[in-house]
Amino acid sequence: MLELATYVAVHLITRRLLIPIPATRDQVVEDRPQPVPIPPHPMAWGHTYVSITGHGGEGEEIPLTSFTDRRWPGILLQAGATGLGKPPYELHADNSPNLDGSIYRSARAAAREVMLPVYLYGVDRRSLKELKRKLIPALSPKRGHCVLKFVEADSQVRKLYCYYKDGLQGNESQDNAGFRWIKYGIQLTAFDPYSYGDDLHVAEWNLNQGQGFLRTDKGLFPLRLSRGILADQQIPVINPGEVEAWPVWQIRGPVRAFRLTSPDGQAFGITAPGESTDAVAAGRALTVDTRPGRKTLVDDQGKNYWPLLDPGPSLRPIEPGKSAVDVRLTAGNGPASLRLMLRPRFEGPRSLRLQRRTLYFSPYKAPPPSNRFVNSPRLASSCLRNIDPRSTG
Repeated sequence: MLELATYVAVHLITRRLLIPIPATRDQVVEDRPQPVPIPPHPMAWGHTYVSITGHGGEGEEIPLTSFTDRRWPGILLQAGATGLGKPPYELHADNSPNLDGSIYRSARAAAREVMLPVYLYGVDRRSLKELKRKLIPALSPKRGHCVLKFVEADSQVRKLYCYYKDGLQGNESQDNAGFRWIKYGIQLTAFDPYSYGDDLHVAEWNLNQGQGFLRTDKGLFPLRLSRGILADQQIPVINPGEVEAWPVWQIRGPVRAFRLTSPDGQAFGITAPGESTDAVAAGRALTVDTRPGRKTLVDDQGKNYWPLLDPGPSLRPIEPGKSAVDVRLTAGNGPASLRLMLRPRFEGPRSLRLQRRTLYFSPYKAPPPSNRFVNSPRLASSCLRNIDPRSTG
Protein backbone atom coordinates (compact mmCIF):
# COMPACT_ATOMS: atom_id res chain seq x y z
CA MET A 1 0.00 0.00 0.00
CA LEU A 2 2.88 2.36 0.80
CA GLU A 3 4.44 1.82 -2.60
CA LEU A 4 1.11 2.48 -4.32
CA ALA A 5 0.58 5.68 -2.38
CA THR A 6 4.08 6.84 -3.24
CA TYR A 7 3.48 6.10 -6.95
CA VAL A 8 0.23 8.05 -6.98
CA ALA A 9 1.80 11.04 -5.22
CA VAL A 10 4.74 11.18 -7.66
CA HIS A 11 2.34 10.86 -10.60
CA LEU A 12 0.17 13.76 -9.41
CA ILE A 13 3.21 15.98 -8.75
CA THR A 14 4.61 15.26 -12.21
CA ARG A 15 1.33 16.08 -13.94
CA ARG A 16 1.01 19.28 -11.93
CA LEU A 17 4.50 20.35 -13.02
CA LEU A 18 3.59 19.72 -16.64
CA ILE A 19 0.60 22.03 -16.44
CA PRO A 20 1.45 25.17 -18.47
CA ILE A 21 1.93 28.28 -16.38
CA PRO A 22 -0.09 31.24 -17.70
CA ALA A 23 2.15 34.07 -18.93
CA THR A 24 1.61 37.63 -17.76
CA ARG A 25 1.29 40.61 -20.11
CA ASP A 26 4.76 41.86 -19.27
CA GLN A 27 6.32 38.60 -20.46
CA VAL A 28 4.79 38.80 -23.95
CA VAL A 29 7.22 40.26 -26.49
CA GLU A 30 5.36 42.07 -29.21
CA ASP A 31 6.73 41.90 -32.71
CA ARG A 32 7.05 45.62 -33.32
CA PRO A 33 8.55 46.91 -36.58
CA GLN A 34 11.97 48.50 -36.33
CA PRO A 35 12.00 52.29 -36.78
CA VAL A 36 13.24 53.51 -40.12
CA PRO A 37 16.42 55.62 -39.70
CA ILE A 38 16.03 59.25 -40.62
CA PRO A 39 18.73 60.42 -43.06
CA PRO A 40 20.67 63.56 -42.08
CA HIS A 41 19.27 66.79 -43.39
CA PRO A 42 21.82 68.79 -45.44
CA MET A 43 22.65 72.22 -44.09
CA ALA A 44 22.34 75.20 -46.37
CA TRP A 45 25.77 76.70 -46.99
CA GLY A 46 26.68 79.92 -48.73
CA HIS A 47 29.49 80.59 -51.15
CA THR A 48 33.06 81.33 -50.15
CA TYR A 49 34.23 84.93 -50.17
CA VAL A 50 37.80 85.35 -51.41
CA SER A 51 39.84 88.54 -51.63
CA ILE A 52 43.47 89.55 -52.02
CA THR A 53 45.23 92.54 -50.48
CA GLY A 54 48.67 93.69 -51.55
CA HIS A 55 51.27 96.16 -50.30
CA GLY A 56 52.07 94.10 -47.21
CA GLY A 57 48.40 93.71 -46.36
CA GLU A 58 47.91 97.49 -46.14
CA GLY A 59 46.62 98.10 -49.65
CA GLU A 60 43.16 97.98 -51.12
CA GLU A 61 41.23 94.75 -50.61
CA ILE A 62 40.40 93.33 -54.05
CA PRO A 63 37.39 90.95 -54.04
CA LEU A 64 37.74 87.90 -56.27
CA THR A 65 34.23 86.45 -55.88
CA SER A 66 31.88 89.44 -56.03
CA PHE A 67 31.36 89.51 -59.80
CA THR A 68 27.56 89.28 -60.04
CA ASP A 69 26.46 91.36 -63.02
CA ARG A 70 27.78 91.83 -66.54
CA ARG A 71 27.03 95.56 -66.34
CA TRP A 72 29.96 96.16 -63.97
CA PRO A 73 33.64 95.31 -64.49
CA GLY A 74 35.16 92.91 -62.05
CA ILE A 75 37.69 90.20 -61.25
CA LEU A 76 36.39 86.64 -61.00
CA LEU A 77 38.18 83.70 -59.40
CA GLN A 78 37.56 80.67 -61.57
CA ALA A 79 37.47 77.01 -60.64
CA GLY A 80 40.81 75.22 -60.60
CA ALA A 81 42.69 76.95 -57.78
CA THR A 82 45.44 74.77 -56.31
CA GLY A 83 47.56 74.78 -53.18
CA LEU A 84 44.77 75.66 -50.73
CA GLY A 85 44.59 72.37 -48.83
CA LYS A 86 47.17 70.70 -46.62
CA PRO A 87 50.67 72.16 -47.03
CA PRO A 88 53.46 70.05 -48.56
CA TYR A 89 55.92 68.33 -46.24
CA GLU A 90 59.59 67.51 -46.46
CA LEU A 91 60.59 64.13 -45.05
CA HIS A 92 64.08 63.62 -43.68
CA ALA A 93 65.57 60.14 -43.43
CA ASP A 94 68.94 58.44 -43.04
CA ASN A 95 70.20 55.81 -45.47
CA SER A 96 72.02 52.73 -44.28
CA PRO A 97 74.65 51.04 -46.49
CA ASN A 98 73.73 47.56 -45.19
CA LEU A 99 69.93 47.78 -44.80
CA ASP A 100 67.13 48.13 -47.30
CA GLY A 101 65.23 51.38 -47.34
CA SER A 102 65.78 54.34 -45.05
CA ILE A 103 65.15 55.34 -41.44
CA TYR A 104 62.68 58.16 -40.85
CA ARG A 105 64.04 61.06 -38.79
CA SER A 106 61.77 64.10 -39.02
CA ALA A 107 59.32 66.08 -41.13
CA ARG A 108 58.71 69.74 -41.69
CA ALA A 109 56.06 71.71 -43.57
CA ALA A 110 57.55 73.29 -46.68
CA ALA A 111 56.59 76.49 -48.47
CA ARG A 112 53.18 76.41 -50.09
CA GLU A 113 52.70 77.08 -53.82
CA VAL A 114 49.30 78.58 -54.70
CA MET A 115 47.78 79.09 -58.15
CA LEU A 116 44.71 81.28 -58.64
CA PRO A 117 43.04 81.31 -62.09
CA VAL A 118 41.36 84.72 -62.38
CA TYR A 119 39.32 86.31 -65.13
CA LEU A 120 39.23 90.09 -65.62
CA TYR A 121 36.14 91.40 -67.33
CA GLY A 122 35.61 95.02 -68.32
CA VAL A 123 32.55 96.61 -69.85
CA ASP A 124 34.93 98.37 -72.24
CA ARG A 125 38.65 98.61 -72.93
CA ARG A 126 39.15 101.42 -70.43
CA SER A 127 37.58 99.49 -67.51
CA LEU A 128 39.75 96.47 -68.33
CA LYS A 129 42.90 98.58 -68.17
CA GLU A 130 41.77 99.99 -64.81
CA LEU A 131 41.38 96.47 -63.44
CA LYS A 132 44.91 95.67 -64.58
CA ARG A 133 46.31 98.81 -62.96
CA LYS A 134 44.62 97.87 -59.70
CA LEU A 135 45.67 94.22 -59.61
CA ILE A 136 49.16 94.05 -61.10
CA PRO A 137 50.98 96.73 -59.02
CA ALA A 138 49.28 95.55 -55.81
CA LEU A 139 50.94 92.13 -56.04
CA SER A 140 54.51 93.35 -56.52
CA PRO A 141 56.73 91.40 -54.08
CA LYS A 142 59.03 94.42 -53.74
CA ARG A 143 56.20 96.21 -51.94
CA GLY A 144 55.65 93.39 -49.47
CA HIS A 145 53.51 90.31 -49.13
CA CYS A 146 49.87 89.96 -50.10
CA VAL A 147 47.08 88.54 -47.95
CA LEU A 148 44.64 85.97 -49.28
CA LYS A 149 41.43 86.12 -47.25
CA PHE A 150 38.81 83.36 -47.19
CA VAL A 151 35.45 83.72 -45.44
CA GLU A 152 32.97 80.84 -45.44
CA ALA A 153 29.28 80.91 -44.57
CA ASP A 154 30.04 80.26 -40.89
CA SER A 155 31.95 83.59 -40.80
CA GLN A 156 35.24 81.87 -39.97
CA VAL A 157 38.13 83.83 -41.50
CA ARG A 158 41.36 82.29 -42.79
CA LYS A 159 44.29 84.39 -43.98
CA LEU A 160 47.26 83.17 -45.99
CA TYR A 161 50.33 85.39 -46.37
CA CYS A 162 51.93 85.01 -49.81
CA TYR A 163 54.38 86.62 -52.22
CA TYR A 164 53.69 86.96 -55.92
CA LYS A 165 55.86 84.72 -58.08
CA ASP A 166 54.53 84.43 -61.63
CA GLY A 167 51.47 84.46 -63.87
CA LEU A 168 50.70 88.11 -64.67
CA GLN A 169 52.81 88.33 -67.83
CA GLY A 170 49.69 87.81 -69.92
CA ASN A 171 48.84 85.66 -72.90
CA GLU A 172 47.20 87.49 -75.78
CA SER A 173 46.05 84.37 -77.63
CA GLN A 174 42.46 84.11 -78.78
CA ASP A 175 41.46 81.76 -75.96
CA ASN A 176 43.09 83.81 -73.19
CA ALA A 177 42.43 87.47 -73.95
CA GLY A 178 40.07 89.73 -75.80
CA PHE A 179 39.27 93.39 -76.24
CA ARG A 180 37.44 93.61 -72.90
CA TRP A 181 38.67 90.57 -70.97
CA ILE A 182 41.78 88.59 -70.09
CA LYS A 183 42.67 85.51 -68.05
CA TYR A 184 45.62 85.06 -65.68
CA GLY A 185 47.00 82.17 -63.65
CA ILE A 186 48.47 83.97 -60.62
CA GLN A 187 51.20 81.96 -58.89
CA LEU A 188 51.94 82.79 -55.25
CA THR A 189 54.39 81.40 -52.70
CA ALA A 190 53.51 81.22 -49.01
CA PHE A 191 56.78 80.81 -47.12
CA ASP A 192 54.69 80.36 -43.98
CA PRO A 193 52.50 77.47 -45.20
CA TYR A 194 49.87 77.81 -42.47
CA SER A 195 46.80 80.02 -42.56
CA TYR A 196 45.82 82.23 -39.65
CA GLY A 197 42.55 83.00 -37.99
CA ASP A 198 41.28 86.53 -37.67
CA ASP A 199 40.82 86.31 -33.89
CA LEU A 200 43.56 87.18 -31.42
CA HIS A 201 43.17 85.10 -28.27
CA VAL A 202 44.18 86.92 -25.09
CA ALA A 203 44.37 85.64 -21.51
CA GLU A 204 45.55 87.65 -18.51
CA TRP A 205 46.44 86.77 -14.93
CA ASN A 206 46.75 89.41 -12.19
CA LEU A 207 49.08 88.78 -9.26
CA ASN A 208 48.61 89.88 -5.70
CA GLN A 209 50.27 93.01 -4.47
CA GLY A 210 53.00 92.83 -1.84
CA GLN A 211 53.32 95.15 1.14
CA GLY A 212 55.70 98.07 1.01
CA PHE A 213 58.66 98.61 3.33
CA LEU A 214 57.21 101.84 4.81
CA ARG A 215 53.63 101.88 6.04
CA THR A 216 51.52 105.00 6.10
CA ASP A 217 48.64 103.70 8.22
CA LYS A 218 50.77 103.06 11.33
CA GLY A 219 54.13 103.99 12.77
CA LEU A 220 57.51 103.01 11.42
CA PHE A 221 58.08 100.29 14.02
CA PRO A 222 57.91 97.40 14.05
CA LEU A 223 59.53 96.96 10.62
CA ARG A 224 57.85 94.52 8.23
CA LEU A 225 59.86 93.34 5.23
CA SER A 226 58.30 92.17 1.96
CA ARG A 227 60.27 90.43 -0.79
CA GLY A 228 57.28 90.08 -3.10
CA ILE A 229 54.49 87.62 -3.75
CA LEU A 230 55.51 84.26 -5.23
CA ALA A 231 53.26 82.76 -7.89
CA ASP A 232 54.10 79.15 -8.77
CA GLN A 233 51.28 77.36 -10.53
CA GLN A 234 50.12 75.57 -13.66
CA ILE A 235 48.04 77.89 -15.80
CA PRO A 236 45.70 76.32 -18.40
CA VAL A 237 46.21 77.39 -22.00
CA ILE A 238 43.92 76.58 -24.95
CA ASN A 239 45.10 76.76 -28.54
CA PRO A 240 42.02 76.45 -30.83
CA GLY A 241 44.13 75.99 -33.97
CA GLU A 242 45.17 72.84 -35.80
CA VAL A 243 48.93 73.25 -35.35
CA GLU A 244 51.19 74.80 -32.75
CA ALA A 245 50.98 78.57 -32.27
CA TRP A 246 53.76 80.93 -31.21
CA PRO A 247 52.64 83.06 -28.27
CA VAL A 248 53.47 86.62 -27.29
CA TRP A 249 53.90 87.03 -23.53
CA GLN A 250 53.60 90.38 -21.78
CA ILE A 251 54.87 90.80 -18.21
CA ARG A 252 53.97 94.01 -16.43
CA GLY A 253 56.13 94.99 -13.48
CA PRO A 254 57.14 95.24 -10.81
CA VAL A 255 58.47 91.67 -11.16
CA ARG A 256 61.64 90.53 -9.38
CA ALA A 257 62.06 87.27 -11.32
CA PHE A 258 60.09 84.96 -13.58
CA ARG A 259 60.38 81.60 -15.30
CA LEU A 260 57.93 79.99 -17.77
CA THR A 261 58.18 76.25 -18.44
CA SER A 262 56.40 74.39 -21.27
CA PRO A 263 54.95 70.88 -20.80
CA ASP A 264 58.04 69.28 -22.38
CA GLY A 265 60.33 70.92 -19.81
CA GLN A 266 61.73 73.71 -22.01
CA ALA A 267 61.84 77.05 -20.18
CA PHE A 268 63.02 80.64 -20.26
CA GLY A 269 63.19 83.29 -17.58
CA ILE A 270 65.16 86.01 -15.83
CA THR A 271 66.59 85.67 -12.34
CA ALA A 272 66.43 88.59 -9.94
CA PRO A 273 69.57 90.70 -10.55
CA GLY A 274 69.86 91.71 -6.90
CA GLU A 275 68.20 91.72 -3.52
CA SER A 276 66.40 95.00 -4.10
CA THR A 277 66.32 95.16 -7.89
CA ASP A 278 63.39 94.13 -10.08
CA ALA A 279 63.88 92.25 -13.32
CA VAL A 280 60.95 94.24 -14.72
CA ALA A 281 60.63 97.64 -13.05
CA ALA A 282 57.33 99.06 -11.89
CA GLY A 283 55.33 100.61 -14.70
CA ARG A 284 57.29 98.73 -17.40
CA ALA A 285 55.77 96.13 -19.71
CA LEU A 286 58.13 93.46 -21.05
CA THR A 287 56.97 91.82 -24.29
CA VAL A 288 58.39 88.36 -25.09
CA ASP A 289 57.73 87.64 -28.77
CA THR A 290 58.40 83.96 -29.52
CA ARG A 291 57.37 84.05 -33.20
CA PRO A 292 59.96 82.74 -35.71
CA GLY A 293 61.99 85.49 -37.32
CA ARG A 294 61.43 87.84 -34.36
CA LYS A 295 62.37 86.27 -30.99
CA THR A 296 62.63 89.51 -29.05
CA LEU A 297 62.42 90.58 -25.41
CA VAL A 298 61.81 94.33 -25.40
CA ASP A 299 59.90 96.52 -22.96
CA ASP A 300 57.66 99.47 -23.79
CA GLN A 301 60.64 101.86 -23.69
CA GLY A 302 62.80 99.88 -26.13
CA LYS A 303 65.14 98.21 -23.62
CA ASN A 304 66.52 94.85 -24.77
CA TYR A 305 66.20 92.12 -22.12
CA TRP A 306 67.75 89.31 -24.16
CA PRO A 307 71.18 89.53 -22.43
CA LEU A 308 69.43 89.14 -19.06
CA LEU A 309 67.92 85.74 -19.89
CA ASP A 310 69.01 82.70 -17.93
CA PRO A 311 71.36 80.29 -19.77
CA GLY A 312 69.78 77.96 -22.30
CA PRO A 313 66.48 79.75 -22.96
CA SER A 314 63.86 78.06 -25.13
CA LEU A 315 60.97 80.11 -26.50
CA ARG A 316 58.58 77.29 -27.27
CA PRO A 317 55.22 77.30 -29.13
CA ILE A 318 51.91 76.18 -27.63
CA GLU A 319 50.59 72.88 -28.92
CA PRO A 320 47.03 72.67 -30.29
CA GLY A 321 44.30 71.85 -27.83
CA LYS A 322 44.52 72.09 -24.06
CA SER A 323 47.85 72.30 -22.28
CA ALA A 324 49.39 73.85 -19.18
CA VAL A 325 52.34 76.19 -18.68
CA ASP A 326 54.23 76.25 -15.40
CA VAL A 327 54.63 79.87 -14.28
CA ARG A 328 57.01 80.84 -11.51
CA LEU A 329 56.84 84.59 -11.02
CA THR A 330 57.89 86.73 -8.07
CA ALA A 331 56.03 90.02 -7.94
CA GLY A 332 57.65 93.11 -6.48
CA ASN A 333 56.17 95.91 -4.40
CA GLY A 334 53.09 96.60 -6.50
CA PRO A 335 50.52 94.99 -8.79
CA ALA A 336 51.94 92.75 -11.51
CA SER A 337 50.27 90.88 -14.34
CA LEU A 338 50.99 88.26 -16.99
CA ARG A 339 49.27 88.33 -20.39
CA LEU A 340 49.25 85.72 -23.15
CA MET A 341 48.40 86.57 -26.77
CA LEU A 342 48.34 84.10 -29.64
CA ARG A 343 46.84 83.83 -33.10
CA PRO A 344 45.76 80.27 -34.00
CA ARG A 345 47.12 78.63 -37.12
CA PHE A 346 45.49 76.11 -39.45
CA GLU A 347 46.79 73.70 -42.06
CA GLY A 348 44.69 75.07 -44.88
CA PRO A 349 42.41 77.98 -45.75
CA ARG A 350 39.55 75.46 -46.38
CA SER A 351 38.04 74.19 -49.59
CA LEU A 352 36.47 76.75 -51.85
CA ARG A 353 32.80 76.72 -52.73
CA LEU A 354 32.65 79.29 -55.47
CA GLN A 355 29.59 80.76 -57.08
CA ARG A 356 30.03 79.45 -60.59
CA ARG A 357 27.91 81.22 -63.17
CA THR A 358 28.20 81.46 -66.89
CA LEU A 359 27.51 84.92 -68.18
CA TYR A 360 25.62 85.20 -71.45
CA PHE A 361 27.82 87.25 -73.74
CA SER A 362 26.80 87.87 -77.33
CA PRO A 363 27.79 90.87 -79.49
CA TYR A 364 24.90 90.20 -81.84
CA LYS A 365 21.82 89.76 -79.67
CA ALA A 366 21.13 90.94 -76.14
CA PRO A 367 19.67 88.28 -73.84
CA PRO A 368 16.36 88.77 -72.05
CA PRO A 369 16.64 90.12 -68.50
CA SER A 370 15.62 86.82 -66.93
CA ASN A 371 18.38 84.88 -68.72
CA ARG A 372 21.35 87.08 -68.07
CA PHE A 373 22.67 84.53 -65.60
CA VAL A 374 22.55 80.85 -66.39
CA ASN A 375 23.57 78.34 -63.70
CA SER A 376 26.23 76.09 -65.18
CA PRO A 377 29.32 74.25 -63.93
CA ARG A 378 31.32 75.73 -66.77
CA LEU A 379 33.58 78.68 -66.24
CA ALA A 380 32.53 82.21 -67.06
CA SER A 381 35.18 82.51 -69.70
CA SER A 382 34.10 79.40 -71.58
CA CYS A 383 31.39 81.38 -73.43
CA LEU A 384 33.90 83.93 -74.61
CA ARG A 385 35.08 81.59 -77.34
CA ASN A 386 31.82 82.25 -79.17
CA ILE A 387 32.47 85.99 -79.27
CA ASP A 388 33.81 87.45 -82.45
CA PRO A 389 37.40 88.58 -81.57
CA ARG A 390 36.97 91.51 -83.96
CA SER A 391 34.12 92.87 -81.86
CA THR A 392 34.92 96.11 -80.06
CA GLY A 393 32.03 95.83 -77.58
